[in-house]
Amino acid sequence: MNKNLPKWVDLGLIPVLTLLLAFAVSGLVVLSIGQDPIEVVKVMLNGAFNPYGIGHTLYFTTNFIFTGLAVAVAFHAKLFNIGGEGQAGIAGVGVALVMLSYDWPHWSIALLVGTIAAMAFGAAWAAIPAYLQAKRGSHIVITTIMFNLIGSALIGYLVVGPMQGEGSQPQSERFPSSASLPDFHEIFGWFGLEFAKHAPANISFFIALIAAVLVWILIWKTRLGYEMRAFGHSEKAAVYAGISPLKITMIAMLVSGALSGLMAVNTVQGDAERLLLGSVEGAGFIGIAVALMGRSHPVGVLLAAFLFGILTQGGAELQFELGIPAQMITVIQALIIMFTGSLENLVRIPMERLFIRAGKGATS
Repeated sequence: MNKNLPKWVDLGLIPVLTLLLAFAVSGLVVLSIGQDPIEVVKVMLNGAFNPYGIGHTLYFTTNFIFTGLAVAVAFHAKLFNIGGEGQAGIAGVGVALVMLSYDWPHWSIALLVGTIAAMAFGAAWAAIPAYLQAKRGSHIVITTIMFNLIGSALIGYLVVGPMQGEGSQPQSERFPSSASLPDFHEIFGWFGLEFAKHAPANISFFIALIAAVLVWILIWKTRLGYEMRAFGHSEKAAVYAGISPLKITMIAMLVSGALSGLMAVNTVQGDAERLLLGSVEGAGFIGIAVALMGRSHPVGVLLAAFLFGILTQGGAELQFELGIPAQMITVIQALIIMFTGSLENLVRIPMERLFIRAGKGATS
């Protein structure tokens, strides 16, 4: 945190102003293609928050929470994990293997086993690049990108080979009905409330919220989290203090991979109920933007994930209602990433100057 600025400005006001600036530029882009920005916003928000659309918004939000937390944990140890795509994809293989291996007596048991499998397979896929970084000096960015490609190829082989279900589609058999997770319509029904049927949001959303709390506890309330943050601030100082680079690199990447892997509980077990080709749908890369925008803090990650969930679902509505191509939403997402990541100083530097002058005026 910047010492020249109050915490509420550094962590609250500046991100909000940066986001508004990104949306202002996005509005100019929308105008350039002959669309009314106000109408675009109305259609997008309606698509994201109507009774059916909110289920999709929260479904996408769940994915982005998991991958955003994964990137954030690695960031704290100064590791750039770009392997969320591969880790979530391989976790889906793990979920499919255990779900298809047994006729589960109840969805709660299937959820517990599926969660463990997703975390284990995601962590295992992250462990190899972590070891190569810690022991061989291989750059984590390069190796995680390579493992994304390897993971995609492996999943492609499995769904058209050993794990392919009946028919010609590249997908596994459908999971047993007893492994089906409750969606929001069913969960709300337990309390006598209504929610749209057939929306993909399911109980894994609450697992994502629990994961955010656990990450906060890990990073800010445990000795291990302190060691990770110390290592991320200065590797030399951390080594001098007796912190092992191998230990921190491996643990940070294992936790990061496990968090990415949890996304498979939402997509593979919760929604598709089978292993599909391309089930990750770019959420691993969006997680990078979520972590950047959320300042690698769980609360920020939750808010940023919800924003990107709105953009993703609202963008689909724009395509349907106004014929705006999906690439336009990609452009808006890119502008948000650019402003919150690379161009934040456009807002930060003037704010610092303002508060420095205000401080000098108060003391004079």
